[in-house]
Formats: sequence, C-alpha cells, structure tokens
Amino acid sequence: MLDITLGSLRLLESIIGWEVSSEPSLSDHRHILFVLRGSVPVRLIWNPRATNWGSFREDLRDRLERGPEMDMKSEAGLGIAIHSFHKALISAYEVNCPLRLVKTSRQSLKWTAELVPLRRRVRRVFNKCRSDKNPHIWDRYREAQWNYRKEVRKASKNAYRAFCSSTDVLPTSARIHGALYRDPKITLGSLVAPTGMRTQSEGETLELLLTTHFPNSALTQELAAPAAALLSRRSDWWSVTRVVTFKMVE
Repeated sequence: MLDITLGSLRLLESIIGWEVSSEPSLSDHRHILFVLRGSVPVRLIWNPRATNWGSFREDLRDRLERGPEMDMKSEAGLGIAIHSFHKALISAYEVNCPLRLVKTSRQSLKWTAELVPLRRRVRRVFNKCRSDKNPHIWDRYREAQWNYRKEVRKASKNAYRAFCSSTDVLPTSARIHGALYRDPKITLGSLVAPTGMRTQSEGETLELLLTTHFPNSALTQELAAPAAALLSRRSDWWSVTRVVTFKMVE
C-alpha cells in the first residue's frame, strides 16, 4: 500500500519531516506526520499599564547620568540634548514595558455594525440622565435600552440562522448537534416548508426533514420484521482468534 500526501509545488517547500508514523492508529492505515513551516502574523503592543514605573525612573536616571555632557546654550547643543534625552526615554520605556502579544478573539455572532449607533445612543442618554435632575427623563433611557436589547436579540437570531444555513461540512454539524444535545431545554421545533408554512407537530417536522434530505425515499407504515438474534458460540470465538491475529493485523 502506498502512502502519499497530495499538495502543490508551493506547499512542497514548506513541508518538512514527512514520515509514516509507527504508532498504532487503531485502523488499517498508518498516520502520516509532517511539519508545515509558515509564519503566522502576530500583533505586539506596549501596554503602559503593565510598565514598571519605579524601575523606569531608575533606569532613565542612570541613562541620563551616564550620558555625555552637552552645551545647551547653542542651537546645535540643544538639538543634541533633545535627541539624547528622547533616546534615553524610549530605551528606558521599552526595557521596563516589554512587548505583549495581542490575542485576537473571535467576534460574537450577534454583534453587527447596526448595533454600534444604538449602543452609543444608550450611553449618551444615560450620561444625560445622570446630569439632569428631572426624574421623568429616565423613561427615555429605559426606552433606548429596550430598543437596544431588542435589536441585539434580533441580530443574534439572524446570525445563528445564517451560521446554521452555511454549515455544509460534517465536523461543524456534529459540533452543533453535540452542543444542542446536551441542553435538555432544547426540543424539536417547527420548520418552514418550501410552501412558506410552518410545521405544526413533531411528525410533520420529521417528515419535512426526511423529504428534504432524502427526496427519493418513500414513507411507509409497515414495520420491518425483526432479524433473528445471532448468538455466538465458544467455537466461533475460537475460530476468530485463529483467523484474526496480531501478526496478520499488523
């Protein structure tokens, strides 16, 4: 049996260490292992809140004291002093505030661009209500907050429907099924038929799923006859142990 990996000429230069693993794979095929070289774009920033300011002051003072004496009475000397101070300031800051990796998180499914102005309006009305002594003005804040929450729920439902509609691979569908299966509150609901009508019962929902995913199948009320129970005997297992051996499987 040949073990091959399909790729392209561009990927060929990035693949190293290709080998067939000797570890048992619990299958009639071995695992193929390789390393794919490549650079992942990362974003590094300086966070001023994480700066060690005590060490920064000491480091800056030491750099300025070790610096050359400069005559700041002339324009050229003043320029050199400014450049030296700027260099010492940046160097001390970079030493005492190391770069940190920015972890990019996935954006929430329910967040859309339409919610940005609504969120800003809620904050603007809230700040105005705090500065105004009229107690009736808080009704405007409650109304703006209610509209914002309503649009959030609407955007969340639309995004979830779009995500489920775009799911066309088995692993993603299996993860969705596993997440829904663990929640006992989620039950089989109604679906929209091609006619535009919703199913009224679980039977109609199951029938719509069958006709959609298995269009050539036919519904029948007849039950298939149960298969006869097959019980293995000790002699059968003895024959299996003689046929299926570790040497033959390997």
